[in-house]
Amino acid sequence: MKVTKKINNNVALALDAGGNELVVFGKGVGFPPVPYELEDLSCVQRTFYHVSKRFIGLLPDLPEELILAADDIAGEAMEELDCRLNPNLPFILADHLNFAIERSRSGVAIQNPLAYDVSHLYPKEYAVASHAVRMLRQELGVALPDDEAVSIALHLINAEGEADDMHRTLADVQLIAALSELVEDYFHITIDREGFNYSRLAMHLRYLVQRMSEGRPMQEDAASRELFRSVKLEYPEDYNCTRMIVDWLAAHRGWKCSSEEQLYLVMHIHRVRVAAQGAGED
Repeated sequence: MKVTKKINNNVALALDAGGNELVVFGKGVGFPPVPYELEDLSCVQRTFYHVSKRFIGLLPDLPEELILAADDIAGEAMEELDCRLNPNLPFILADHLNFAIERSRSGVAIQNPLAYDVSHLYPKEYAVASHAVRMLRQELGVALPDDEAVSIALHLINAEGEADDMHRTLADVQLIAALSELVEDYFHITIDREGFNYSRLAMHLRYLVQRMSEGRPMQEDAASRELFRSVKLEYPEDYNCTRMIVDWLAAHRGWKCSSEEQLYLVMHIHRVRVAAQGAGED
């Protein structure tokens, strides 16, 4: 391994045997004059490939222990979510956490209005993020508020997508929350967001938004169209609510939902409506 640039005494840029650039963490790797050949690889603690130049530029300003902790969080997320994540995630998280720690030490508290929606729409990501907050508290003595789990979860959600666009991630969460509120307003009900029926509706909305954003709506066939016709007759109120949502999506997003999409939406809306109206009678 050829070390090409010092970041600090324990962090450096290097080239592997194939000529690929990587960031190397290890005691003293940046100490000798560069460039040099690193013969003893046992001193290498972590390696990071495909790191954006933007984050390489931030490395001198980020505490090493925070980057390593962020890498542990990213590793846990990859295991729990069972998917590929943006290779820059450890540095994105470290940069965010560094700012969050400074904010916390200054006594600046920020409430996240999306907390409830994120925890229910993305339970796996939120669970990893909550564990990350506890881990930072125990291992680094960093006392971040519990609400910080929401921000970490949003970074994990963003890292799952092909496009590195936090604005889109936030917009999608807000859209799903807005669609749930449309159902409540239409029927004048309060949905039990802790209930199983809402969980199923929220997940359907999540994947509907994801599919439509990526231009790959559910495909429909003769059988689903026939079933949709039956469902419309059996659940007219829920179908009318679905049509309202479909029209809203067409007007605000330009999306055309197939009968297959509408079929599942009718059934999920029916379940949450019946559950909410039944609870209201108790």
